[in-house]
Amino acid sequence: MGRQPGPDACRISQFVPNALKSTASLCAVNWLKHVAPKRGGRVSVKRHAGSRIGAAVALVAIVAGCGSAPDRDGSPIEESGPPDRFTIVPDDYHVPYAGTAEDGRKFFLSDELFDIEGSDDGSSYVGLFLWKADGTFDEVHVDKVGRPSGLPPGQAGPADAKDLVEARLAELGDYVLEPIDVEPFTEEVDGVTFGWKVDEYEGTYSVNIEPGDFIAYYAPWDGLEYDT
Repeated sequence: MGRQPGPDACRISQFVPNALKSTASLCAVNWLKHVAPKRGGRVSVKRHAGSRIGAAVALVAIVAGCGSAPDRDGSPIEESGPPDRFTIVPDDYHVPYAGTAEDGRKFFLSDELFDIEGSDDGSSYVGLFLWKADGTFDEVHVDKVGRPSGLPPGQAGPADAKDLVEARLAELGDYVLEPIDVEPFTEEVDGVTFGWKVDEYEGTYSVNIEPGDFIAYYAPWDGLEYDT
């Protein structure tokens, strides 16, 4: 997917008071010119973001930083090399299913995976990614499903595959939703790349979900924030 701001960025102005808009304008432009390019133009969201309130808070954060890129403790984010491990934290947005299966393996399950190549509307998938108990890659299970009606080709959204998602969850046994510390990986299935791909843009590394590229983690790799 092209590295463009997500839909929440386009709706921010609806939920910010006019006074804040005028105060924010110069800082927002400065942020977009100097900070956003380092993250490929993505919009950063915290856990449980995706709500319209979260979008407004994101703009307030831009104003507070006024062009800087602080970490959560207020200190600048230090650039680092590609990660050997990263953390996935379950939330109520793009990461509803991540944790530990009954057999001890780590898992990530998504029904939002999509590929825009090969057809007018693109293809959607339900993907179950599995790592061994020590966080090293194990295997993937992929099912191709229909794209949700009315969803733009380049946008992630839950597929109409509730029964399939429940069946995959049942395969995990008595699972626990919790943060997992795992290694990035990619695996090709029927010509489509699945997994968590390490990417680099002007010296800044990220770990991006594939296919669809709708989640990107950055240093410090703790899973508490991701870009979409």
